Amino acid sequence: MKVLLLGGTAEARDLARLLVETGVDVTSSLAGRVARPRLPVGQVRIGGFGGVAGLRAALAVYDLVVDATHPFARGMSANAVEACTVEQVPLLRFERPGWERDPAWSYVRSHAEAAQVAATLGQRPFLTVGRQELARFVPNLGQAPVLARVVDAPDMELPAPWRLLTSRGPYTLQGDLEVMREHGSDVLVTKDSGGTYTWPKLQAAAQLGVAVVVVERPEPDPRAQVVHAVGPALEWVLSHR
Repeated sequence: MKVLLLGGTAEARDLARLLVETGVDVTSSLAGRVARPRLPVGQVRIGGFGGVAGLRAALAVYDLVVDATHPFARGMSANAVEACTVEQVPLLRFERPGWERDPAWSYVRSHAEAAQVAATLGQRPFLTVGRQELARFVPNLGQAPVLARVVDAPDMELPAPWRLLTSRGPYTLQGDLEVMREHGSDVLVTKDSGGTYTWPKLQAAAQLGVAVVVVERPEPDPRAQVVHAVGPALEWVLSHR
């Protein structure tokens, strides 16, 4: 049995390790969007498939697919559903749960809306939305002293008042308190990524009285079976042996 694990997340690395330990032939596929990705154990491929058609062709050598990509990687997830449906390859969506909702946070449906709301809540925004989304904040926050934290520098030229901070989690409460105090952040913008790697920034915001804007997750495709923990994902794979 050969498993294609669409990864790039901490949960995907955990699952890859467990699959290798149980003797499953697994290949982890990473999008290649960060310069120095954390590599899982086992076989690894890096780069896209070329859309649904390319993924369909790749599925010829796999028996199962586990989509454990980032909760906001909806393009890849949509392609996986389409390709696996046509090729009749069993697919599991493994997605970590989002953070528990907080009535003090402002929830929005898009990054453009997040920019609009952030502009009304503070004057020194701290953006932690990933480099690919930064351009959506320029129309509303281009003149503000924004601090943008990303893993790798974006391709776009940032507005003059913005400051870029390149770093990679997991983060700590003390570290995020220092970052936000030094910048004077008064509004934090983030995505509902879930997990523990980036949770400290929300703890820091609460301690400092910083407003929080959260971009909600897109709705999952109802055609895909979904689990939210490593254990059930491992059990699903092993049940197909």
